[in-house]
Amino acid sequence: MKGIHKNKVLTSLAGLLKNHKVAIMEANRSDMLAFPDMDESMRDRLKVDEKKIEGMIRSLEEVAQQADPEGKTLYEFVREDGLKVVNRTVPFGTILIIYESRPDVTIEAAATAFKAGNRILLKGGKESFHTNSLLTDLWHEALTANGAAASFVTYLNLSREETRELIRENTHKVDLIIPRGGEGLIHFVQEHASVPVIVSGRGNNFIYIDEEADFEMAISLVLNGKKRISVCNAIDKVALNKNLPLLPDKVNQLVAALREKGIEVWGSHAIASLNPHIMEENNASTLCEEYLAPKLYLLLVDELDEAIATINHYSGGHTAVIVTNNKERADQFMQEVDCAAVNHNASSRFTDGGQYGVGAEIAISTQKLHFRGPLGAQELVTNKWFVYGDGQIRE
Repeated sequence: MKGIHKNKVLTSLAGLLKNHKVAIMEANRSDMLAFPDMDESMRDRLKVDEKKIEGMIRSLEEVAQQADPEGKTLYEFVREDGLKVVNRTVPFGTILIIYESRPDVTIEAAATAFKAGNRILLKGGKESFHTNSLLTDLWHEALTANGAAASFVTYLNLSREETRELIRENTHKVDLIIPRGGEGLIHFVQEHASVPVIVSGRGNNFIYIDEEADFEMAISLVLNGKKRISVCNAIDKVALNKNLPLLPDKVNQLVAALREKGIEVWGSHAIASLNPHIMEENNASTLCEEYLAPKLYLLLVDELDEAIATINHYSGGHTAVIVTNNKERADQFMQEVDCAAVNHNASSRFTDGGQYGVGAEIAISTQKLHFRGPLGAQELVTNKWFVYGDGQIRE
């Protein structure tokens, strides 16, 4: 499909979302009422309000304005015998996206894959069925109104076992799978899929507060990192340098600010001894955990090298932040920390396709192949060799 037609579909869908805001929120209310016992994190991911719909609309408009990723010439060579060799970008084909309790994925992730010329299979969670069904209907309306096949976007209402069968046997002839969910889902897909998998990894993000940090800035960045507990760019761990001037006072300031926001503060023995409101936890397994809860863990480190080693060992490889006024230390941190995004004096919450200027994202990949970080439309293509001849043969 040519770029101009893709853009018409996307702008038509944006208009349909504007016109159906009330219906979308009513469908979402049905989903919310069907699962009254969900935790705070799932409730935040599942809820669709006017602000979230505006975000979907904005993402569609941004993707429509981007250059078409499909058909770009990456390399071109003409041999002495006149044989022309061209390498161009092409769609993957059919992409399966498995996700839960985030209806905005139905719009934003599908739009990203569609812009790159792919067909999309959406497997959402049962908790968001009514919202996802309506959003898929709007997709089909936008597609058919612009002369495109409704099959470009298909919603799969499958049971857990049917989904596993789809992954194991590739019953829908999928070319790429993107699982967006818990570690159990990701491991199952990686183990059983016969096609490439892009892992939208977990968060478990760290902030390191250096001894030369602006501590007021550090507190602001920590609080912003916990503003939404359900997102993968949230902060779960804060490592403080033991040589911070007036360390006990600074720990007290940070703990008070977190508790004022209703966030539980946990920490190792060394830091818990500095403040009675820090709940002590010395099991190293907590350093591997993505909390998705109003909970934060504090720890002390001796030096920058220890902070880097700790993050590389325990984090999810998503985002890490250093707070410091020392540029040399910041540069070392950003070069040596093995995460998809590394930030100097900036919130982890910026790790997002829209914030990076690439529009809607299909996932935030923590892998190194074939791309890392927010995956936009430009990354959802592969390449293909086109060779043009006039009867040439190889001797």
